[in-house]
Order: sequence, then C-alpha cells, then structure tokens
Amino acid sequence: MKQTSSKPIVNEPFPLPQRWGDAEIELLTQAMRQQSLFYWKGPQTEALYEAFRQHYPLKHLFPCSSGTASIHIALASLKFQPGDEIIVPCITDMGSVLGILHQQLVPVFVDIDPDSYNIDPGSTRRAITPKTRAILPVHLCGNPCDMDSIMTIARENQLVVVEDCAQAWGARYQGELVGLKGDLSCYSFNDFKHLSCGDGGMVAANDDAFGLNLSKWGDKCYNRVTGIRNPDELALNYRMSEPLSAICTAQLGKHDDIVERRHRTGMLLHSLLENIPGIIRTKIQSGDLHSFYNYIFRLDLDLLGVTRSTFAAALQAEGVNAEDGYIPDPVYRYDLFQNHNFYAGTWPIRDFGLTDMDYRKVKCPVAEEFLQDCIHMPLNEAMTEAYTEKVGLAIRTVAERFAP
Repeated sequence: MKQTSSKPIVNEPFPLPQRWGDAEIELLTQAMRQQSLFYWKGPQTEALYEAFRQHYPLKHLFPCSSGTASIHIALASLKFQPGDEIIVPCITDMGSVLGILHQQLVPVFVDIDPDSYNIDPGSTRRAITPKTRAILPVHLCGNPCDMDSIMTIARENQLVVVEDCAQAWGARYQGELVGLKGDLSCYSFNDFKHLSCGDGGMVAANDDAFGLNLSKWGDKCYNRVTGIRNPDELALNYRMSEPLSAICTAQLGKHDDIVERRHRTGMLLHSLLENIPGIIRTKIQSGDLHSFYNYIFRLDLDLLGVTRSTFAAALQAEGVNAEDGYIPDPVYRYDLFQNHNFYAGTWPIRDFGLTDMDYRKVKCPVAEEFLQDCIHMPLNEAMTEAYTEKVGLAIRTVAERFAP
C-alpha cells in the first residue's frame, strides 16, 4: 500500500448551491397578495401546470404534497383490488412502496441490474404472476431505466407502468424525458431533489383513461368542476397549496440549467473514474442522459484488498464527500417488512388469505451485493470543474494506494 499524502487533495468545502432566490420571492409575493391560497383555479397552480408542461408535455396533472403522495394517487386511481401485486425494485426509497401498502396491494420486490442499479427486466419478467397488475420502475439516481424492455414486458402482460421519476428530473431515455413512456409518471419536489419547494410532488398522465380522475384521488374525491361534495370512493387529501405551487413554478424555470450543470459535472466525474483499478462505474446506456441526483460507484474489494469502510475513510481523509453504502438494506429487509408490521402488527390482506407473500423469504442477490460494495457521493450543480477534478484525483489516488 502506497503512503497517504499529508494534505487532503480536495482542500475546499463541499459546495452548495443557492437554490432559491428572486424568482421564488417574486412569485411568493404575488401569492401573498391573493385572496385565497387554495389550489383549485389558483393563479400560481395554473402557472405551475404551464411551467411543467413546457418540459413534460403531459395532458393530465395533479400537483400534490410529496413524491410519495404522487405515487399513492397514481395507484389509487387504478382501483386495483386488495391482494393485487405491484412489481418494484428493491433498491428504492420507502416513498415508492407506501402507496402500494396503503392501497392493500402487495409490493413484489425484484432485483436490480448490476451495472445501472435500476430495475432488472429479467427479474421483472420472472416475478409476474396472475395477480400482477403494474410495474413501478424507479429511475435511480437520475439514470434512466431500460424503458423499452419494461414497456414491452408490460404490454405483453397487460400491465400498467407507473414511472417513479423522483430522482430523475431532466433525465432522458433515448432522447426522451423520463416520465413520458409510462402510463402514469410521478415526480418529487422534495428538499433533496434537483427542483424543490421543500416537499411537493406531481402526478401526471397523457391518456384520459389514466388521467381524468387524478385530482379525485388527491382531493378527497370531491368534484371541483361541479362543486358537488358527494364522494363515491375513499380518497385522500394530498393537495398542494398556492405558495408551494409558486416556488415549484420558479424552480421549473431553472430546470434546464440545473440539469445541464449536474449532467456536465456528473459526466466529468464519470470520465475521471475511467480505468481506475478497483473502481466499477455505473453504466450509462448510449443515447441516455443521466441527470445525476447523486453519484454511486462500486468497488472491486478483492482487487483493492481492503474493506469498503476503509476505502471510504481514506476518501474522506482526502476531503471527498463520500459515504460507504447507499441505503442500509434492500427495502424488503427493513423491520417493517420482515415483521409484516403494516397495520398495528398485522397485515390484513395476508390475514384474510389474499396473499401468501413472506418478505422473510425474499432475496435479491445482486442488490444485496451492490449494497455491500458501493460508494455514494452527493453531487450538485454548484460543483465546479476544478472541484470535480480534485474529487476524481482523490478517488484515483486512494484506489491506486490500495490496488496491487
């Protein structure tokens, strides 16, 4: 092992962007002068629809309280029956699965592709049963899923596709923005996403069959057009208010600039990590645009001859903002799933014989291995070329220090 340097290579703090400013203040000021801050026919919400469609030309939109809410609304609108199954990758945020569980549906966790870290089409196909109703691909870290394969599988099996685009603002699959291929698409304005109002979301669809009733499922099943309050189905209140719509509209005005800068920085880092011993880069499919919610790479620990924790500590000593791992476990290993503790220690659909799913028996070996050898690094649009080059040099230096 080669000796470490006395001073860190990355000798400046991790840069943070100024995310909100005059554009947000101007629209918030307009909102504060309104007579109402309610979303329906509100000027800020109407402006949000227009701003969103400038990037994502989807016919039906419902702005909501979070990305989690957007997925729940999408699934509720499909009116699947208790015990029906939704295929979802096992490496994702809990927000991808909460709506499945609350609708008394069954998350069926499938493995990831070892190179892109996204849902694996082969694992997806093998998971289909007579009870499967939908596939929920997650564009993890801003890297687009293999949507052609997913859509082919879905159409062959008459399944609905709900795209989780929470981490993938501006990402493009084969030149087309993510969220435009599936039947429904869900976006997040959470504080940690590319665009943010603190917490918010958008659920969208083009087809009338999927989009006409989206607002019903996020607005207590009220009919705002007629003004009649006579709910005929059980829905939730996931509305977004006018001030949040104002912030989201301003953020969408920065969409292209933020995505371009993140993409440029991410691709520079990606190029700097090429041909480094022990470093396994994520695969970006030719023709795709990765929008880099963050940057994750894997380690060849056998070659490096050290533990991942040792490697991550060495990166941190060189000033790199890096963490060993991503999420602690595949979602099915969380206590919630291992104990089937979904409703006060029970799982009604299993208790009533509507599913025999046992998450203690689920195993996705690729995902489990990935979570043992990956390194996660935050990435944002404030990172300069010079800063990024220092990060790349630090990673190369540490890898060469351990590699034989």
